Amino acid sequence: MQDISDDVLIKASQGDLKSFEELYKASAGFVYNVALRIVNNREDAEEVTQEIFFIIYHKLKGFRFESSFKTWMYRITVNYSINFAKKTSITRNKTAEYEDTSIAGTVVGDVQKGIDKEHREKVIEDLLNIINPDQRACIVLRNMEGLSYEQIAQTLKININTVRTRLKRAREKLLGVRKRVDYGQL
Repeated sequence: MQDISDDVLIKASQGDLKSFEELYKASAGFVYNVALRIVNNREDAEEVTQEIFFIIYHKLKGFRFESSFKTWMYRITVNYSINFAKKTSITRNKTAEYEDTSIAGTVVGDVQKGIDKEHREKVIEDLLNIINPDQRACIVLRNMEGLSYEQIAQTLKININTVRTRLKRAREKLLGVRKRVDYGQL
């Protein structure tokens, strides 16, 4: 995420659309990536990103600069993404489907790189689908975004021990799946 000046934030909070557009351009990729890791679906992440910026636009007037804007945005993104994931997980089938990958008109080496990357992304997506959205948010913030336990607790507005518990349970569940795969039980 690019740095956003306080001047841009103040102008955007006062309704200046040009400043809000600058804020959007600087942070949309960041919001999308966090949302994608939590909702685990590209189309849903795009929808969540749009909704989050709608929320940010309306809540920006209430931003008090007591925390960093990035932390504030993390909190909104993670909370909305978790709620969205919980809502959609009820209606979705949790079985993983592998799709055939075909890339036409490219060099064999590029095809293999593309397939490897898609396979890694699919494996990560499938693993993240195994854990519940609350655990997923903690895993994403810790392992993919590099936040400390304290920052995660602050972002999610939960106790640091809750962060530790969610991470521990998520890791145990993921390790259990790995052991089943290693022993051919899946």
